[in-house]
Amino acid sequence: MVRRRRWLQGAAGACVGIGAVGAPTVHARTELRGDVAAAHALNRLGYGPRPGDIAAVGADARGWIGQQLQPPSQPLPASLTSRLRDAEIAAQDPVASMRELSLRIQQNQAAASAASAAPQPPGPDNPVAAYVRQHQIPAAESRLLRALESPRQLEEVMVDFWFNHFNVFQGKNLMRVIVGHYEHFAIRPYAMGRFRDLLVASAHHPAMLYYLDNWQSVGARPGGGPRGLNENYARELMELHTLGVDGGYTQQDVTELARMLTGWTIIPLRLAGPRLDAPESAPGTPGGAPEAMPGYWFNDRVHDRGEKRWLGQVVRVQGQAEGEQALELLARHPATARHVSRKLVQYFVADEPDAALVDRLARVFLAEDGQIVPVLHALFDSDAFWAPQHRGAKFKTPYHYALSALRACGATLPGRPAVLGLAGSLAAQGMPLYGCATPDGWRNTEAAWLNPDAMSKRVQFAAQ
Repeated sequence: MVRRRRWLQGAAGACVGIGAVGAPTVHARTELRGDVAAAHALNRLGYGPRPGDIAAVGADARGWIGQQLQPPSQPLPASLTSRLRDAEIAAQDPVASMRELSLRIQQNQAAASAASAAPQPPGPDNPVAAYVRQHQIPAAESRLLRALESPRQLEEVMVDFWFNHFNVFQGKNLMRVIVGHYEHFAIRPYAMGRFRDLLVASAHHPAMLYYLDNWQSVGARPGGGPRGLNENYARELMELHTLGVDGGYTQQDVTELARMLTGWTIIPLRLAGPRLDAPESAPGTPGGAPEAMPGYWFNDRVHDRGEKRWLGQVVRVQGQAEGEQALELLARHPATARHVSRKLVQYFVADEPDAALVDRLARVFLAEDGQIVPVLHALFDSDAFWAPQHRGAKFKTPYHYALSALRACGATLPGRPAVLGLAGSLAAQGMPLYGCATPDGWRNTEAAWLNPDAMSKRVQFAAQ
């Protein structure tokens, strides 16, 4: 009875809002044993315990954390891999998908115009909606099934963390058919790797270039037309992805970086005929070089060929190399180390990050060239991670809440209707999958999610 009560307490904590990562000293860690340590680790490094997990992890919580830091050491069960739709996602050409979606939208509108009627509404017979579902359903199934059933729980948590860090919104026009490809190619392969690779992969993916409009940013037009500089990506690249809002840059630095990134675009959609000379396709495989991203194209003809002054440096005209060098500098900048470390502490420990722990992680980040695993190791080996005041201190997002509730109940998603039902529940709770419209991603703080309306929706989900 005592053991069952402890398990229920751990499961209940998983459903409401478990907390904390910080830094346990050796003394603190030796006091935190058994079920308490297991529940804490399972709820912070993953999406909560399944029946039997607390007893299994409680025997060696530290050993389990070590396994989580090395995902390849835990093979995925055959029951999971047989249901993943990775091959369908990998086979997609993002630019071809965008081109086809745009064509179907035009055809739908043309048919409606010819019939003097409104465009065909969403539904099973709508060719636009049907094509979108072909892309969205595999992405949702692979993400949700992994989060619920994969033994590599920390890897899944980090996919969620990094997708939010490098957020793109599937609701923007043609984005609906490439967000799953973005996660599969630009986020998942590098989620436990090096920050530089995440940064470079996201910068080269058509989803990021399209979402933040860099694909249309030009410094010069053939024939001498006016330039069309777009600063959206350059601004978010420094403010959200790397240096942070207080990273010491100026508006002039934003403009200069935008100039350096002109010509970073995607293979032309050719919706209204050819647009300049471009390759028909681009190579790229998940887990390969992040620069070799399907659909990316550097168009030298529209690159700004003037000299730039960025972050106190003179940048000579070097074409694509200007942007590549900027990414390398940003990935290794001390302000980036602090910004990423602060977000990790907030995600895993407390809404108000401990400054000393942030500084410690930033030092590890710089010393290890942005390798994520050593930073996480330092985080999970810190006193703050295991501190009593932080256990249970993190309020769960709807995504974390729904998954941990299902895991606590030992539930599975037996078929596509169940997967889509879970995706619908997330949308009803205000957190649709791939559905954050702003580039800063979903917030993971209590203030963002603790309100009467959100709690009523959690009660409804629990009742279901």
